[in-house]
Amino acid sequence: MIWLLLAAEAAQVSPNLATMTPEQKASQLQSSAPADPAAGLPAYDWWSEGLHGIARNGYATVFPQAIGMAATWDAPLLKRIGDVVATEARAKFNAQPVNADRKIYEGLTIWSPNINIFRDPRWGRGQETYGEDPYLTGRLGVAFVTGLQGPDPAHPKVIATPKHFAVHSGPEAGRDSFDVDPSPQDLEATYLPAFRLAVTEGKAQSLMCAYNSILGVPACANAPLMIDRLRRDWGFKGFTVSDCDAVANVHMYHHYRLDAAGAAAASLKGGTDLNCGNTYAALPEALKRGLVTQQEIDTSLQRALDARRALGIAYGATSPWSKISPKEIGTPDHHAVALEAARKAIVLLKNDANRLPLKAGTRIALIGADADDVGVLQGNYHGTAITPVTPLEGIRREFGAANVRYAQGSLLADGSAVPIPETALRSNGAPGLQAEYFATPGATGTPVATRRERHIDHDTNRAAPAPGLGAQWSARWTGELVPPGPGTYRLIVDAPACWKYCKSHDAARLWIDGKPLSQGEIKKGRIDVPFTSDGRPVAFKLEFDHVSDDEGVRLLWLPPAEPLIAEAVAAANASDVVVVSVGLSPDLEGEALSVSVPGFVGGDRTDIALPFAQQRLIAALKATGKPIVLVLTSGSAVALDPANADAILAAWYPGESGGTAIADTLAGRNNPSGRLPVTFYANTTDLPAFVDYGMKERTYRYFTGTPTWGFGHGLSYTSYGYTAPVARVSVAAGQSATVQVRVANTGGRDGEEVVQAYLVPTTAAAAGGTTPVLQRQLVGFTRLAVPRGKARTASFTFDPRSLSLVARDGTRTVEPGAYRIFVGGGQPGTAPGAWIDLTITGTRQELPK
Repeated sequence: MIWLLLAAEAAQVSPNLATMTPEQKASQLQSSAPADPAAGLPAYDWWSEGLHGIARNGYATVFPQAIGMAATWDAPLLKRIGDVVATEARAKFNAQPVNADRKIYEGLTIWSPNINIFRDPRWGRGQETYGEDPYLTGRLGVAFVTGLQGPDPAHPKVIATPKHFAVHSGPEAGRDSFDVDPSPQDLEATYLPAFRLAVTEGKAQSLMCAYNSILGVPACANAPLMIDRLRRDWGFKGFTVSDCDAVANVHMYHHYRLDAAGAAAASLKGGTDLNCGNTYAALPEALKRGLVTQQEIDTSLQRALDARRALGIAYGATSPWSKISPKEIGTPDHHAVALEAARKAIVLLKNDANRLPLKAGTRIALIGADADDVGVLQGNYHGTAITPVTPLEGIRREFGAANVRYAQGSLLADGSAVPIPETALRSNGAPGLQAEYFATPGATGTPVATRRERHIDHDTNRAAPAPGLGAQWSARWTGELVPPGPGTYRLIVDAPACWKYCKSHDAARLWIDGKPLSQGEIKKGRIDVPFTSDGRPVAFKLEFDHVSDDEGVRLLWLPPAEPLIAEAVAAANASDVVVVSVGLSPDLEGEALSVSVPGFVGGDRTDIALPFAQQRLIAALKATGKPIVLVLTSGSAVALDPANADAILAAWYPGESGGTAIADTLAGRNNPSGRLPVTFYANTTDLPAFVDYGMKERTYRYFTGTPTWGFGHGLSYTSYGYTAPVARVSVAAGQSATVQVRVANTGGRDGEEVVQAYLVPTTAAAAGGTTPVLQRQLVGFTRLAVPRGKARTASFTFDPRSLSLVARDGTRTVEPGAYRIFVGGGQPGTAPGAWIDLTITGTRQELPK
C-alpha cells in the first residue's frame, strides 16, 4: 500500500533532484539502480542485450548473428527484426509487476546494435557487427534502431544503444587499456559515419562509449568525442552509458586518473551519463573534492530519469506498450522472420557446373562438427532458441533421414573440444542417450520428463529444458559411449559459468564403464577427465544439478583424429555428394574468451585460414573423388581454397532456423541472395598488423590486392542483366544525383538481386586528397525481387554526403570533377552491372561534421 501511494504521488511529479542526496543520485547512475521509494523509482538494471534477439533472459526468437543479418543487405528486414526484439523484450518486462526487483538483462534499455567497423577479420567480436563498410553498417544500424524504438520517440518500445563509440575493433587482449591513434581522415571516413547516421537519422536515444583510448584520452572521458561531436555536431539528446567497467578502466588500466573518484569525475565531465559498473559510487567523493559539480551530476541523472519515464518505468509513468503479453514471445510470425533472415543471409560463393541445387533423393554424406551444434546456430550474445534446427536436422527433414549419413569428421581446431555427436552415444540400440529430468536437485524421485536426446547440448540460461522444472532441477543421462576407435580421449562436462550475481555453481556426477570419474561443483565451468578406449562401447551415466545461474550444460570431447576421419571417409564413399560443414564457433571467436589453441587466442584469431584439423579432413574427403559442397558457418571471413570444393555456401551463425535455411538452399527451395558484408582475403599476410587502426590496405575501399571473394560478392541460381537508360549524369556540387538501372532476370528461376551502387573517383582532384587512396565506395543498395523472364527498375538518389570524399585533414567535401558510378550485383569488375558517368560541376562544397 505504501508503494502504491508513492507511485501515485510520483505519477504527478518527477523526483526533486534537490532533495536527493549525492549517494542517492550516484546509485541511480550505475547499471544496477536500486529502488528509491522516496523518489518513486522501482529497482532497475539498465543492462539488457538484444543483438540478434533478446539475449541471456530465457527463451526468445534467435535471429542470425549480426554479421549474418548484414549479409542479407535488407534494411527493411532488419527493421522488422528490431521490432520483434523489442516486442519480446516488452513481453518479458510486462510479465513482472512494476516494482519487481529486476535482474540484469530484464530491462528495456537494449545495448545493441554493435556498429563498430569490422576492419580486420581476426577480431572475434566482428560477428556482432554489420561488416566492414560504413555506409552498409550505417543504413542497417538505422533500420535496427528504428525497429527497436518504434514509431513514437516520446514513447519508445525500447531504447536502442549503438556501441562502442568509437574506433573499437580489437584485439580483445588489452582492450581495457589500448590507445588508438586514428588519422583525421580514417576517423571521419571510416569510424564515425555509422554512428552519425544512427544518431541523426536513426534517432537513437542512447549510446555506449568504448573501452579504448583515442589519441591518449579514454573514450568514456573524451569530451571532444562524447560532447563536441556527439551532442554539439550531431544534436544527440539522449543518455550515454559506458561499456562495462570502462569507467574503472580510466584509472585502473589507462592510468588517466589516480583513483575511482578521479575516474568517475573525468567520465561524467567527459560526457558519460551512466556507468555500467559501480565506479560512479565514488561520485559523492568526487563532489567533495571539487572534481565535479552538483549541476553536472544532475544533468546526467535527469537524462537517465527522462529515459525511464519515456519507457514507462519511472515516476509511475505508463507506456502504450505495457499490454504486450508473454504470449508474444516466439510466435509463429517471429519464427517466420527468423527463417526469412537465415535464408537471405546465405551467400553462394561458388557453384561450379551448377552443382547446386541438389536433386531430391541425393545420397548425402554430411560431415563436420558444425553440422550439429546448437551453439553454432546461436553465436554470441544470444537468447535460448525455442526450436533450434541444426544443419543435420534440417538436411534430414529435406532429403530424408535414409539419404543422409552423418560423421563428425574432425575437431574445429586442434586442442579445441566439440560436442560429442550422436554417432558416439547409444541407448537401447538407437543413437543418443536416455534423458530424465527431475524437479529437484539430486536426480532422485520420479522424473517429470523422460525422452531420448541425440546429444547433451543445452542452453539453460533462465530457460528450463523441460516442462515442470523450476529454477532448480536435475537431470540424468544414461546409455553407452561408443568411441569411433581405440585411443586416448578427453571427456568434458561444460557448464558456462554465470559471472554476475553468482554465489554458487552447478554440480555434476560422471560415471564411465560403471566407474565414478568426477563429482561435485563444476568449478571454472568445466569437468575434464581422460579416458582411454580400446574401441568398445562402455556404459555412460551423467547426473547434473542445476542449482545456480550457470548457463547450460554440454558434453564435449577431444578424440583422436584418425577414427573421426575414417568415419567421414566411409560415409563419403557410400554417398553421392559430400556436404562438409566447416568453419568456426563461438567457442573459438568471441568476446574475451579463455582460449589458446593454434590459430586462436583470447577470442581473436592469429590466422584467418581454415584451421588445420579441418584442412586435413577436407583433403581426405577430396581424395574419395566425390563431389564436395562446403557450408561455412562462422562469424567472420575464413580463408578457403576454392579448389577444394565444387560449391561453397557461407551461412554465418544462422540463428534458430539455420538448419532449415541451409537445407532449403541445398535443395533449391531458397534461391541464395545474400552478399558478403566483408572481404574474404586469401591469406593472413594480406593484412596489416592487427593492432594498426590505419585503413591502408584494409577493406575493399583501400585494399589493393586480390581477395578470394570481395565485399558484396554473392551468386544466385539464376542470372541477371543490367542496362542504364541514361549513361551520363551531371549535377552541381552540393546537389543530389539520381540514377536508374533496369535489372532483368535472364535465368530460369525467380530470384532476389541485391543491387549495389559504387562511386569511383576518376580524376586526380577527386582521389588525390585521400591517403590511403580510396578505390571505390558503396553509396547505395536495394533488394529487388525479379521473377524469371521479367525486369525491374532500381532507382538511387545520392545525397551530397554520399558523393563526398574525405581529405587527410578529416575535411569532408564534395569535389567537382569526373566520377563513375557502377550499379550491379557486386563490385565493378566482379559482377554484371552498368556504368554511368557522373560529372560534378561548380565549386568545392565543405560538409558539416
